[in-house]
Amino acid sequence: MLKVYLSGEIHTDWRETVKAACAGLEIEWSAPVTDHAASDDCGVAIFGAEENKFWHDRKGAALNAIRTRRGIEGCDVLVVCFGEKYKQWNAAFDAGYAAALGKPIIVLQRPEHQHALKEVDAAANAVAETPEQVARALRYVLTGAL
Repeated sequence: MLKVYLSGEIHTDWRETVKAACAGLEIEWSAPVTDHAASDDCGVAIFGAEENKFWHDRKGAALNAIRTRRGIEGCDVLVVCFGEKYKQWNAAFDAGYAAALGKPIIVLQRPEHQHALKEVDAAANAVAETPEQVARALRYVLTGAL
């Protein structure tokens, strides 16, 4: 069983594409909460409202960090996706955290982001441009088959 944490952008269906392409493989998937509103508002929904947006965001980020740390620390491989719509500072942080823990990393990014992500790519074990390449890499890691 391979434990894979799917980090990164939450605005496309890349996670579902990777999972579908890995059908039949023994993979346990984990990921951050991908409902953007729930992720942003979890702290205030649970611990109470904040007038200051900084503390609103801080409560949510701290709570989400529990899930993220648990997922990264428990995974065998981190897959981190950098999408085109937003700057994913959290994804870069996740990659750095995984690298510091010595976790294998597969980066999923668009070709035009190569320069901006050169340090992240240098810490990664593989860099893919499509979810299908990620799935093929995971299949190879798990089975040794191309």
